[in-house]
Amino acid sequence: MTLSRRHFLGLSGGAAIGATLGGCALASGSATGNLLRSSLRLPGPFTVPLPVPAVAVPTDTTGGTDHFAITQRHAEVEILPGTKTPILGYDGQFPGPTVPSRTGRPVIVEHINELDIPSVVHLHGGHTPAASDGFPTDYVLPRGMDTVPGHHQGGTISRGSFAYEYPMTQRAATLWYHDHRMDFTGPAVYHGLAGFHLIHDDEEEALPLPGGDRDIPLMITDRAFEADGAFRYPALDPTMLEQPGVTEQYMAGVLGDVVLVNGAPWPELDVDAVRYRFRILNASNARRYDLRLDPRPPQGASFTQIGSDGGLLAAPLEHPNLRIAPAERFDVVIDFSAYPVGSLVTLTNAFGTGSTKNVMRFRIARKARDDSNVPPRLSRVEGISSTAGTLTREFTFTQGPLPSGETGWLINGRAYDPARIDSKVPLGDIELWRFITDVHHPIHVHLEQFQVTRRGGGGPGPFDTGWKDTIDLRPGEVVEVAIRMTDYAGTYVMHCHNLEHEDMMMMSNFQTLR
Repeated sequence: MTLSRRHFLGLSGGAAIGATLGGCALASGSATGNLLRSSLRLPGPFTVPLPVPAVAVPTDTTGGTDHFAITQRHAEVEILPGTKTPILGYDGQFPGPTVPSRTGRPVIVEHINELDIPSVVHLHGGHTPAASDGFPTDYVLPRGMDTVPGHHQGGTISRGSFAYEYPMTQRAATLWYHDHRMDFTGPAVYHGLAGFHLIHDDEEEALPLPGGDRDIPLMITDRAFEADGAFRYPALDPTMLEQPGVTEQYMAGVLGDVVLVNGAPWPELDVDAVRYRFRILNASNARRYDLRLDPRPPQGASFTQIGSDGGLLAAPLEHPNLRIAPAERFDVVIDFSAYPVGSLVTLTNAFGTGSTKNVMRFRIARKARDDSNVPPRLSRVEGISSTAGTLTREFTFTQGPLPSGETGWLINGRAYDPARIDSKVPLGDIELWRFITDVHHPIHVHLEQFQVTRRGGGGPGPFDTGWKDTIDLRPGEVVEVAIRMTDYAGTYVMHCHNLEHEDMMMMSNFQTLR
């Protein structure tokens, strides 16, 4: 399917394209996917407290390197009150433990696979050598499994465990880690394999931003549940061993009817009447959110954005709302001193309906001292000029036929082949990558962050500021980004982070060259 740039820019809201794609539902125009409803009675909102993921403790810190060990295993946890849900969990938790790290101090995370399926771990947003990036066919097999089930072999195979090495030669940022196995990323993440990885540095810690208990990560996901409390997911092969994909109705993406924050349904958080920093991650398979505060603060902005995927912005940005696609992160400050003590403030989702309209609630519990503030300058952020680009690459994201004859998701008309190199990218060169889309696609590039230079016929959008590794493409849109690969030669992937699209072949390999 070849469409000119002019044709795409002329489309209004993507309707012309969306109408041609069978099996796709646009949920109120906000996401590509279909709603999967739970089979049990759901709890009311705001009845459970917000949990905060446990912080991993290094097993060794000698030699200037922090070592961690995380065991991937089956567990049962209470997500819905009074009901046990089986999960695949890092250390048996959902979300997994938060891995703390520091710029300039290498980290080694040994992942031990005690599941009954292969796994792959990707540090999303990490500036990482190829051997530790989590290439989709670099499998870690559970002990006792000799070969990779299914039809995709290749890559490296480790048995029992693998030590991922992260140099941490990057600035402070909110990253996350998740499963990235070929064909089965969607069900693996849906069943619990996701956690935060937070990088800190001197520059950020010198700022008077909210910290300590007032610096809180929020992993927002949506799920559906079976009558017995298990996650409900429309996999063709529930064992996650042989046949990839979902039933045809959900090939556009799986949208659950329960919104979880840090693994809890519509939780509530007691807060002081002060500023808080929230590290917001959309870890949903396909759902996009339009986050708002209800009621809005009597004065001031709802959200003051201080960081994006790749760390601090140069200066804070004020937003009345936040639109966040799967895998994007926004670091924001909310000033609860604008509300009277006793107020109830709901974080809502304007893209949601019914049970997905609400995300969580804040209860303004008490007055307290607040020594924090948001300075007018946050960081020095190098700008990449679009005129410095040595090459422009174009990537078109569309639905189309797979080699098997089934319908899937393609980049430049081709289904993913893990053995094929689609682009060869010299290290150090600035390039322009132009993304052209049919329906909603959040596009993630491994190894390096980029800067958005153009969205549609104008400049970057209101949520495109700063260093990004995931870009929210809306229906019928063209977005250009400036990118410069550095440091590590090897093979990496670029893909849609709607995980059902990714599993159905919307990935592309690029090779970085010295």
